[in-house]
Amino acid sequence: MLTRPTAAERAATLPGDELVDPADVVMDRAFSLPAPPDAVWPWLVQLGKRRAGWYLPGFLERVVPPSRRGLRHLDDRLAHLAVGDVIPDWGGRDATFTVASLEPSQHLLHTSTRGHTRLTWCLRLRPEDGGGTRLHLRLRMAPVRHPLLAARFGGLVDQLTVMGLAAGLRERVRAVSEAPPAGG
Repeated sequence: MLTRPTAAERAATLPGDELVDPADVVMDRAFSLPAPPDAVWPWLVQLGKRRAGWYLPGFLERVVPPSRRGLRHLDDRLAHLAVGDVIPDWGGRDATFTVASLEPSQHLLHTSTRGHTRLTWCLRLRPEDGGGTRLHLRLRMAPVRHPLLAARFGGLVDQLTVMGLAAGLRERVRAVSEAPPAGG
């Protein structure tokens, strides 16, 4: 599953770009989902450690301990997110993201500081022809002591992580869109 952004996506200005500017490392990923932004948005809102987890496809989740698997349903208790909310992350015991900005069904912007490195992670949704969604993810970091190493090794880890997220999200939105209507 490719998560390659278009040239236009890489050149676009996303919410939060100005918060880490200049950035030593920028990682753009993008993929399409078979559901409209309004159907994808609730899945993004509930992402996070001690929330819905980080989505992976079913074949990978089978080898993950049950306590670390992502939810495969929408949970009303996780449906609300506000600027300033702190979300634990798997990136270390004290790693967290803080919600810096959100526009429902349009974008979700997280900020974080890992050691001395500041970062932003923007998830932007755009409707696609045919009723789907294009999800563009951008990670910006600075200062980074070894930018080339971060871009290459960190980029590989980011690519694999986002590929898993893309496949896991695709399974989840597809299952909801194919489910029979309630009461029917």
